[in-house]
Amino acid sequence: MEITMTELSIFATIRPKPQHRADALAAIQGILDATRAEPGCHRFELNVDAGDDDALYLVEHWADDAALDAHYAHDYVQEVFAAYENWLAEPVQIVRMRRAA
Repeated sequence: MEITMTELSIFATIRPKPQHRADALAAIQGILDATRAEPGCHRFELNVDAGDDDALYLVEHWADDAALDAHYAHDYVQEVFAAYENWLAEPVQIVRMRRAA
């Protein structure tokens, strides 16, 4: 796959409240297949920290900003965002990156 300057990578750190970790994990697992099938989604993977049971990480790679914006607009993503308002211990930390080399 050829990399272009419009491609976008996302690294998101999600820290749910301990009592909502299973809920947060299940919510993301529930949208994995639909997200991976979206136009412009090259990678969407959910990871857990081997040393920190409370942290979840999303590693995403999108064709461009428009593909990511379209992802965020889907009802199933908005439902996860709404649930996270009560489930998270802190706001999601998102790093947006473009490949430099």
